[in-house]
Amino acid sequence: MISVLISCALSALILFFADRLLTLLFGNVDRAVMEACRVYLRILTCSLPALAVYDAGAALCRSIGKAKVTMYISLAANGINIVGNCVGVFVLKLGAAGVAWPSLISRALSAAAVTACCRNPRWKVHARAADVFVWNRAILKKIMHIALPNGVENGVHQLVKVALSSMVALFGTYQIAANGVAQSIWSLASIMGLAMAPVYTTVIGQCMGAHDVSSANFYFRKLNRITLALSVLWNALVFAVTPLIIGRSAISPEAKSLVIWLVLINNVFNALAYPFAGSLGNGLRAAGDVKFTMIVSIALTVAARLFFSALFGLWLGWGVIGVAIGMSIDLVIRGAIFLARLRSQKWTRFQLV
Repeated sequence: MISVLISCALSALILFFADRLLTLLFGNVDRAVMEACRVYLRILTCSLPALAVYDAGAALCRSIGKAKVTMYISLAANGINIVGNCVGVFVLKLGAAGVAWPSLISRALSAAAVTACCRNPRWKVHARAADVFVWNRAILKKIMHIALPNGVENGVHQLVKVALSSMVALFGTYQIAANGVAQSIWSLASIMGLAMAPVYTTVIGQCMGAHDVSSANFYFRKLNRITLALSVLWNALVFAVTPLIIGRSAISPEAKSLVIWLVLINNVFNALAYPFAGSLGNGLRAAGDVKFTMIVSIALTVAARLFFSALFGLWLGWGVIGVAIGMSIDLVIRGAIFLARLRSQKWTRFQLV
């Protein structure tokens, strides 16, 4: 219920202020690019309620040990999205709309599929339609105790991400192109850390729900080692195939060389720091330590990520390389703080249920 209400409200706000937001943040881009942005933003915003429903349902499935369900739905949805992109862009020649519509359709189908699974009466834990839109103050208070700090944290992160995109838009065409390609490869490199994050949430959440602190400590250590090892291997693999990826990109040789450096900087720090800055943080939140992680994340997103990106990128004139270094510094500091928090055992003092 909370996912539907909040996502619908935010979608309405985005649609209402879409033109003003784009003009404010990216007013200097080419007119054709701006028009494509408007089309893409309007269509994709309509998919946000469906995405929220899917995320909520997927989290429920993982929390009761039904992770395979979300995997199958995700595989099917991404397959539909890829085929839809090919049809929309290359066959129907719809441009930005040809990318946006398949995303909307795949998200809507994912939301419907995961909702149907969560209502399966054969599952020991399942949702009933009559219980969804019920205003239970006590339960909602517990949910929002976790959701609000996490939502504020993610909101600030996304705002800074948009600010960095606006900053990159000042660096010139070839740097904008290089950053766009690098961002796609960074997304690929981050898959391992993002995949392990819900594992921390599920495992640590179940341990702390059972008030088994010793098991939570044991699995924290084990998951940290596994995540670090997998992250290093995955990021090395992604960097190894980067030349093959950019070889097929329609960008200048200068931009291709810049992409290599951007991916190298990101992957080194993503491999060594993100397991603690990202995945470990999810485990701390699952234990109930949501306020501390929120304060640290918000403070560092502004004081480290934004500040150092502006320092190196704008003031020292390093361009997108400076932005990548600023983002990496944020990961290192955040990872060190979360690791120290884990060792302090202060996260064991919280009780959600």
